[in-house]
Amino acid sequence: MSKEVAPSVGEGTKERRRPKLIRVTTVSQSLAILLPGQLKFLNQFFDVVGVTSEDGFIQLVRDREGIRVEEIHIAREISIWSDIKSFIALYRFFRKEKPEIVHTNTPKGSLLSMVAAKMARVPHRIYLVTGLRYLGTEGKLRTLLKTMEKITCWAANKVIPEGQGVKKILMDDHITKKPLEVIHYGNINGKDVNYYSLEATQKKYGCREDFRKSMGIEDDEFAFVFVGRIVGDKGMNELATAMKNLSPRYPKMKLVLVGPYEKELDPISPEAESFFLSDASTIMTGNQDDVRPYLMAADALVFPSYREGFPNVVLEAGCLGLPSIVTDISGCNEIIVEGENGVIVPPKDAEQLQTAMEMFLSKPDILAALATNARSMIVSRFKQEDIWAALLKMYQEEIQKKK
Repeated sequence: MSKEVAPSVGEGTKERRRPKLIRVTTVSQSLAILLPGQLKFLNQFFDVVGVTSEDGFIQLVRDREGIRVEEIHIAREISIWSDIKSFIALYRFFRKEKPEIVHTNTPKGSLLSMVAAKMARVPHRIYLVTGLRYLGTEGKLRTLLKTMEKITCWAANKVIPEGQGVKKILMDDHITKKPLEVIHYGNINGKDVNYYSLEATQKKYGCREDFRKSMGIEDDEFAFVFVGRIVGDKGMNELATAMKNLSPRYPKMKLVLVGPYEKELDPISPEAESFFLSDASTIMTGNQDDVRPYLMAADALVFPSYREGFPNVVLEAGCLGLPSIVTDISGCNEIIVEGENGVIVPPKDAEQLQTAMEMFLSKPDILAALATNARSMIVSRFKQEDIWAALLKMYQEEIQKKK
């Protein structure tokens, strides 16, 4: 972290009140999972307050980050009466607390918070756009969700796209005319590269070979891993097609699927479901709180998603030294550089996905070269301390503008 950045806001905080920074998310899990360490760091320079719905993580955030967290219920889905009550509660809270900054990053919480903060005359209203919910929807729902994004951006006085891909969509879809600038190289929090390391993972779970054996993967087998929801939007149908074609020719190949299998929203095709559940090449682990040992056990990540904001699993796989096959979508194509730490294929293209997977299986020299660069490229661009420093600098600059 840059030495000249961190101290500047902290100077004199013993003699005067620290500026108040309120971070709002729709659910407390977002504070807990998306922002580990960031709020504790910022609390050295600001009076940081979290505002969120309780879903079991509020006390964890209080204990880990050492900040005050207040509960204001915000429904994840559209619910007019509930949303009105949440809006009023947020407005009253902002009026009472008089923060210098309100910073939001989840869609529903951001909409209500930015409008409430504007009405409460909060001077700095920052909206970090991590994903756009209207993508992948159609008709009236798409129009409604786009309108919600436009209102959120209108109420904010600074809009930050999480990555260059999100920035392009915001501009192309005319969501806002405000200046858009990505912080550092993108991503909301970066990665703890010490935690996501082979050394830390082996210390907790034992050596790679033993963990592979516990999963039924032999030493001479090649293991792809996917981490995420098992749904159509994540490219599971194309992945099943590619695996079905490759499996007979590469009997020493395994696919490890780490994540919840969701049948209600965006289910995979019956053919894909049948393959994953019946073929000996596939290992389904279900949802896992810690994905590190599964990344450690694999030889490459395959992530054929249709749309992302800035996918954490691609960062985490890189930290564990895995080359990746990703689709040419926002976030993924900002983490993976073609031919350097992975391969980029078109989304919804089973044939190109299969070709990339076969290259990894048949050309170990290319795979080794990509793996050599994987961790260093993440550490150099997405180390969380660097992102925290860039975020702190942005806050400093915003506050100075109003003086």
